[in-house]
Amino acid sequence: MFEPGQIFVGLEIGTSKVCAAVGEVADGGELNILGLGQARSRGVRKGEVFDAEKAGEDVRQALGEAEEMADVTIESIYLAVTGRHLECANYRGVHTIPTVDRAIDAEDVQLALRNAKFQSCPAGAEIIDSVRQDFLVDDHAVYENPVGVVGSRIEARVHVILGHANRLATSRQAVEGAMPVRVEKPVFSGLASALAVLTTEQKHAGAIVIDLGAGVTEFAFFHQGLLRHSGALAVGGDHISNDLAYGLRVSLSRAEELKLAYGTALVRKENDEVLSGPTSGTGLTDRPVSLGKLERIMTMRLEETLELVALRLRGSDALRLATEGVYLCGGGARTPGIAELAHRIFQLPVHRGLVQSVSGPANVLENPEFATPIGLVRYGAMRSRQRPRPRFFSRLTGFAGLGSRRSLLS
Repeated sequence: MFEPGQIFVGLEIGTSKVCAAVGEVADGGELNILGLGQARSRGVRKGEVFDAEKAGEDVRQALGEAEEMADVTIESIYLAVTGRHLECANYRGVHTIPTVDRAIDAEDVQLALRNAKFQSCPAGAEIIDSVRQDFLVDDHAVYENPVGVVGSRIEARVHVILGHANRLATSRQAVEGAMPVRVEKPVFSGLASALAVLTTEQKHAGAIVIDLGAGVTEFAFFHQGLLRHSGALAVGGDHISNDLAYGLRVSLSRAEELKLAYGTALVRKENDEVLSGPTSGTGLTDRPVSLGKLERIMTMRLEETLELVALRLRGSDALRLATEGVYLCGGGARTPGIAELAHRIFQLPVHRGLVQSVSGPANVLENPEFATPIGLVRYGAMRSRQRPRPRFFSRLTGFAGLGSRRSLLS
């Protein structure tokens, strides 16, 4: 069970923004978001930190705002990680029972799981998460707990998320080198987003979450309550801006403005409207822009991105089993027409992914860009429930001489 009063902090160092969320577990087990802090992101490209010093400055700003809003002193965080260096795949681990016709025990299960993890971690890689899926005993499915089942061979199926150890270390350094804050654990951004927007029922029935970020597009597929498949593509909203700048022959900043003001995921028929360039300045930014061309460029890039996600999911049976449909979050989920385009590609119901079973400011919970940091808070709460922990923080309010803040001790 959750321990009421526990506080968890999630930090996302994204391509366009750095965002920190502070949440508390309420008496009924519901999460309440106490604070949120943001900073414009620098030193990050395609979801990966390349300038730890600049990223660290943005981390300080975001965590400082979150601390002030939540009235806490943050000492540890769960850190979202993403990028092309991640590998998300399903592995199988086999363990042969040494004694004939013996009931499987907990040690047998752990050996099978360990074998799955061992074969999945090449040199230079680090296991970020390994999610137990189900088991086979003598080639017969045992979906939950195989302990007590008599058999000669147990096979464990595990979804493993790997990252390049040095790149993960760079992300940690950006945080721990900037502030006296410990990274409790790195967490795949796509998994965090899914935990924020899916209910228990949706995860059981089958659902796909796609996070359309600025530098990376992530996806996660849940079925029977378990993470079955996930991945990250190093393509996002920044690539659309680059395409527009090149195709319309305007500056990158102008392309970003046009994307936000006139962007769409669908081409309107016979849209021959032309926008005049800015009245000030000279050069490419003054060039008139065809809205029809802008729409075609955006639609082609978004269609390609979603098709790549669909291609990665087809091998996992996700498109057949995701009866609850597709949930879109991240900044790209705000693009007009994106749900209709996604429906055409996936042939499934498509919804905007909103945070579920969490209380807090409406402008935070209804914003699809905040799914990842809020999901990290939920991840921390779930992890705390699954293992014994020391006291997570001390409440300082009311003790003379200690100030009014609460200190997170874990």
